[in-house]
Amino acid sequence: MRKTLFKWHSAMALIAILPLAVMSVTGSMLVFKFEIDSLLLPKQATLTYQDQDVQRQPMKMLVNYVADTHPNYEIGSWEIFDNGYEADRVYLLKHGTDTWFKTYLDPYAGKMLSEPVGIHSDFTDFILHLHYTLLLDDVSKTFPHMGVVIGLAVAILFTLLGVSGLVIYRRFWRRFFSFRRQAPRLVMMSDLHKVIGIWSAPVLLALGITGVYFNAVEYYHEAFEHQEDEHHIVSHAMFNHSLDFDAMMTQSHRAVDGLKPTYWLFPFEPEQTSITIFGSVADANPFISNYAATVSFDAQSGKQTFAYDIRTASTVDRVIDSFRKLHFGHFAGLTSKIIWCIMGLAPVLLGLTGLYLWWQRKRKKLKSKKNRQLALS
Repeated sequence: MRKTLFKWHSAMALIAILPLAVMSVTGSMLVFKFEIDSLLLPKQATLTYQDQDVQRQPMKMLVNYVADTHPNYEIGSWEIFDNGYEADRVYLLKHGTDTWFKTYLDPYAGKMLSEPVGIHSDFTDFILHLHYTLLLDDVSKTFPHMGVVIGLAVAILFTLLGVSGLVIYRRFWRRFFSFRRQAPRLVMMSDLHKVIGIWSAPVLLALGITGVYFNAVEYYHEAFEHQEDEHHIVSHAMFNHSLDFDAMMTQSHRAVDGLKPTYWLFPFEPEQTSITIFGSVADANPFISNYAATVSFDAQSGKQTFAYDIRTASTVDRVIDSFRKLHFGHFAGLTSKIIWCIMGLAPVLLGLTGLYLWWQRKRKKLKSKKNRQLALS
């Protein structure tokens, strides 16, 4: 059984090695997405208020300012940052299209910091698109979700590789520090492969399982919620701009105790009738996401229609909510980011060492077969 599992492990690795290497490198970069943005887009992505006692402009004023500044667009969603150094990111839909754009906003001064650009135009957004679609989603009109499906398949293979690796080396605790530097190259590469796999296994399994979930959700959304591959063409606002958005913010605090708003979702399709405020809440769980609580309001009247608090949710919901921070390593500050970035590159090293071991075994078998044929002749 172990020998059969080893063959399956090798076969899965060979199938997944190239896309997995791309996902590995891009994923490690995305752990530091904001840090990269702050270097490449310092005047758009970052603010300089962290040491100043300043307040955000009223949300109603900001919403109407963005709408007036971009008359040919409609607001679709809005990422809120109230830390003084990260600019808000506003996502817009252009009239007459279903195309999304992104722009940066200084919510303290109440001014735009950039013109709208495609949501994959900035470097890290392109890397994110490459990470979960491999740039294959628009290759085939008959199979428009190819990239997400391949990403899902690779994430499944990645998870199976981790599980099968632990089963093959089930006595892994004996090899935590087993690396024979003076041994022949084949033995040294085998030790290196095992050590990297053992040390990175917890992180890689977390990345694999959460990757399966995110790709499955993305595929379901695109393939089943938009079965005809058509999105709503935006032509006008689908929510009441005269609503008191600050009162809605205050009401969200009452509805969910301690909610700190992080994201606004506005209706942009006919079946959507609500404005939803997402936010973080205080909890003992270090993996709780920044979208753990939601409060929804009617998009025309502003009346509260729904409230959800992860702290009163089921265990399954709480586990799923933790996937976001587990996938990107944003749960223990810089320490977890560094660990996730380094461990996220492990599949590249595992792929290279595994490929070397596979090729050496292949060569040995071919040589043995050739020797047998020579002996028979």
